[in-house]
Amino acid sequence: MKNLTIKHWAEDDRPREKMMLKGRGVLSNAELIAILIGSGSRQKSAVELAQEILNSSQNCLHQLSKLTIEELLRFKGIGRAKAINILAALELGRRRKSEEIVELVQVNNSRKAYEQVAPYLIDLEHEEFYVIALNRSNKVIKLQCVSKGGRSGTVADGKVIFKFLVDHNATGAIFAHNHPSGNLKPSHEDIRMTKRLVEFGRLIDLEILDHLIIANNSYTSMMDDGFI
Repeated sequence: MKNLTIKHWAEDDRPREKMMLKGRGVLSNAELIAILIGSGSRQKSAVELAQEILNSSQNCLHQLSKLTIEELLRFKGIGRAKAINILAALELGRRRKSEEIVELVQVNNSRKAYEQVAPYLIDLEHEEFYVIALNRSNKVIKLQCVSKGGRSGTVADGKVIFKFLVDHNATGAIFAHNHPSGNLKPSHEDIRMTKRLVEFGRLIDLEILDHLIIANNSYTSMMDDGFI
């Protein structure tokens, strides 16, 4: 008797439909790989072919990830595109795992904030404006340059700043920009702009914790100095 292809299975037994109906967590490794390869061979369904590949690796995804494209091509029904799909998915899983190991840095004072952003701003001959996005524990989600200018200044666009923070689900932020002149004192425009951004942050429940002025391998904290 010929094997039934996936399209002839009951709907909740087909990997794609099963994921839609019951969620990805209920699928076996073979079913997930079957979704990647899409179809099997004349003799085997995609799930059966996926299970054959897993069996060759002792049902271990770590061992499977060590296979080369050429080794996967030895399985009947696996072409180059399917082999690449499998290895690409396994590589994404490896990268996700490595990112989980990295512990987010907590910024609980101005010195910690300076240490995060200083490598990007010291020794520049022009001004740049950086935003540090923070979560509820004041841990760094992402650090990004939002503006570049000349020696005398740069324009920090509030729309760009808050879009970046909202897109990264930040609940707090720290600003930093450099003064190529070496002057650590915030300008009147620095103070005015910061207060305006602080006020808008309050409206959307996003706290601006500090604004650093960086120059000559040192910094001034507008929070520490009472400007915020």
